[in-house]
Amino acid sequence: MADGRPRVVVTGMGVIAPLGIGLDEFWTNAAAGKSGVGRMTLADPSAYPCQVAGECLDFDYTLYMDRKDGRRMARFSQMAVAASRMAIEHAGIELDALSDAERERFGVMMGNGGGGLPNDLEAVRTMDERGGMKVDPFYISKRLSNMAGGNVAIQFGLLGYNNTVTTACAAGTQAIGDAVEVLRRGAADVMLAGGTEAGICELGLAGFASMRALTSGYNDTPERASRPFDRDRDGFAPGEGAGMLLLETLDHARARGAEPLAEITGYGVSADAAYLVAPAENGAGAARAMRLALADAGVDPERVEVISAHATATDVGDRAETDALKTVFGEHARQLHVSAMKSQIGHLLGGAGGVETVAAVQMLRTGVVTPTLNLDNPGEGCDLDYVPHTSREVNPSVLLKDSFGFGGQNAVLVIERFEG
Repeated sequence: MADGRPRVVVTGMGVIAPLGIGLDEFWTNAAAGKSGVGRMTLADPSAYPCQVAGECLDFDYTLYMDRKDGRRMARFSQMAVAASRMAIEHAGIELDALSDAERERFGVMMGNGGGGLPNDLEAVRTMDERGGMKVDPFYISKRLSNMAGGNVAIQFGLLGYNNTVTTACAAGTQAIGDAVEVLRRGAADVMLAGGTEAGICELGLAGFASMRALTSGYNDTPERASRPFDRDRDGFAPGEGAGMLLLETLDHARARGAEPLAEITGYGVSADAAYLVAPAENGAGAARAMRLALADAGVDPERVEVISAHATATDVGDRAETDALKTVFGEHARQLHVSAMKSQIGHLLGGAGGVETVAAVQMLRTGVVTPTLNLDNPGEGCDLDYVPHTSREVNPSVLLKDSFGFGGQNAVLVIERFEG
């Protein structure tokens, strides 16, 4: 970078998502405007108003790790390991050829929200039915949020910087931004970064349903359930999945002959310091994070062409994000192409930022901006260009990725098409 900091590039990506397993299947379906939201099968939703979810029904962990190892992991860790393996292979890194010194400079930054929530439910049921000493001896090491990053390091022998970000729905994006900072300050040469979540179970369903956060009016037409910015939205559709990026300094990538897929040039984080589960009025906290990211990148707002929106399909959240975009971009906000991937996959919570950042990089690589499905009638105050219904050929060079989490935690990335 012009300020002397190392440039950070993306050289590999892996994804497990409701739209597909692996980058090719995921992106083909995303660009085609397909929905991965269907009837919920991983939990019994019969007692709850929400009966739809974005599930990764074709995911088979045994394709990515030893069966014995996988049985000792929670599903969110299995997905993180699988997506990480894909990213490593996509980047062309030969793990067997790495020296110990190189492994010590290879780290992991993982985003996760709820850890092994289904494992909590299973443990409590076992206690009630069979007694506490019958609980899975791997229960604790499965359910802890940090175990996804721990398992990735163990599986691939990565000895470097390792951390887990647990800022709820902002965690995946914040993990990527934090990994950029690790690389910039010289604490690593290579980082696996992203997010993972697999919490679809009756316990999670009960918790979100009781707080009236979930969609409930589209159980018979699940593909219509996730509808960000639409007048008839009624909450988010829960989802699961993992998205991982292989990040490295540009010098390191060039030294090994790797081809950068995109460059992450800006990162901003802020706190609303307002409400537990609602954004600050007018999206003030989100706007601060956007401005910080743009300043970090040295990018004028008028250069941004695409917004990969957080857009959960809640009334207050969608309006706050729209207000923040108007605050930061002014009249230019009308020129933005605002894409809401949660309309296609549901809300992956801590995994959302990882999967959505993979999609963001693909938008820059292919020139195609994915659509906001189910936007039939824009809601009050939602009056920007949200790329309704179908993908659009835009050929963007600068994109802003938004993620906002419970507790008022905001994380924003600036991602640019790589220019050598």
